[in-house]
Amino acid sequence: MSNSIHEECGVFGIFAQETLPLASTTYYALFALQHRGQESAGIVVNDDGVFSAYKDVGLVNDVFTADVLERLGEGNMAIGHVRYGTTGTGGRENAQPIVVNHLKGNMALAHNGNLVNSSELRSALEEEGSIFHTTSDTEVISYIITKERVKSRSIEQAVIAAMDKLKGAYSLVVMSPSKLIAARDPNGFRPLCYGVREDGAYVVASESCALDSVGAKKVREIEPGEVLVISKDGLKSYTEHCGCKKTLCVFEYIYFARPDSVIDGCCVHDARRRAGAYLAEMYPIDADIVIGVPDSGLDAALGYSQKSGIPYGIGFIKNKYIGRTFIAPGQKVREDKVRIKLNVVTSVIKDKRVILVDDSIVRGTTSARIVKLLRDAGAKEVHMLSSAPPFLNPCYYGTDIDSRENLIACHHSVEEISKIIGTDSLGYLDIEHAMRLTGGDGTGFCAACFDGNYPTDIPTSTNKNRFEQKISTNPKFQKKN
Repeated sequence: MSNSIHEECGVFGIFAQETLPLASTTYYALFALQHRGQESAGIVVNDDGVFSAYKDVGLVNDVFTADVLERLGEGNMAIGHVRYGTTGTGGRENAQPIVVNHLKGNMALAHNGNLVNSSELRSALEEEGSIFHTTSDTEVISYIITKERVKSRSIEQAVIAAMDKLKGAYSLVVMSPSKLIAARDPNGFRPLCYGVREDGAYVVASESCALDSVGAKKVREIEPGEVLVISKDGLKSYTEHCGCKKTLCVFEYIYFARPDSVIDGCCVHDARRRAGAYLAEMYPIDADIVIGVPDSGLDAALGYSQKSGIPYGIGFIKNKYIGRTFIAPGQKVREDKVRIKLNVVTSVIKDKRVILVDDSIVRGTTSARIVKLLRDAGAKEVHMLSSAPPFLNPCYYGTDIDSRENLIACHHSVEEISKIIGTDSLGYLDIEHAMRLTGGDGTGFCAACFDGNYPTDIPTSTNKNRFEQKISTNPKFQKKN
């Protein structure tokens, strides 16, 4: 786990009424979802049942050159994926979508989330003779669906049957030769929505910003437990797994989602601005300026400023060519990136009492470096506020908090953390306000990483790289001297 929290993936799918250059369309959508995963990207295009696929490590713009997009060609369906792996290491072998050829045809699948019973399912499949080529739980899902497809009349019935076995968080986009399927776990941990373009094409995506990027108008969210089937006959919804208590990850509003996305009728920007207003009510600080840490801290800082009347300022300039700090492999590389990622606007900060708003505090090391930047620029006081409550528990649903070991709030009081990161004061948004970021009654969210109330059973094997460790400790794979 790195200094920042990261989430697994973004998924996209499109079903057109005619043959179109859908590789390019999917490319634009993945660009819009790049914030959800910067480790790898992939696209599969379906042209009359023939799948053309390409995936690799890197950013969308690096993976999909003009030549690659041209080779993928045209089709009437396509799915795409951007990944940061919370289960399974990085590398091309774990990039998605996964393409499977089976007895009844072929299938492509893209997945966002994390299963809590992945280890048990994988062990059972291996005992039956299944051979895995990746170490992600997405391949487990593909095997389960494929097993069900062999004995089912349709791909949608296979997906519905597979959901009886899958536990945890999953938003899926599945493509067969003739159908595009969107499915969401019964708790609705991860967002998934669909829309329609003027040309009649149906579009499915993790966030509405991807719909906007390809000219689609959002219709609604895929409901928790729903399986939505798109074919030449139109839409058909299956709700056999609906009815559970909805527990969308509240951190989608705090950090993961793009500010211009709308989830469950609430604009993410508005939710973050509301978080800042709550912080202003909780922590009325006498200061000269309010600034945010780019990018997800900016909206909350604006909300604090509007509520408190303290001027809002641009305290940092972000190098737009540097990705989110957690993407870089290795702690030393991540620290080097932090140093060049942000630069202080000294004229805004010098001799000022500064309120600094960020989305969260994980280890505290990044926060300490940011505070030092402000001190070096001449800030008289630095008061830091987090628009998320303290992280106290592991997450098993697709967020890379797999241990309490590196969570600073698990080992230090607020006062101690303030001293460690070098602030004059420190405050966190409380859980009650966090659960009301959308303006609702505070229900319908998962906040287990804050309060420990898990909506499902937790996995018996919690190490996110357990499959790699299984391989590395097997004598068959040990290097011989």
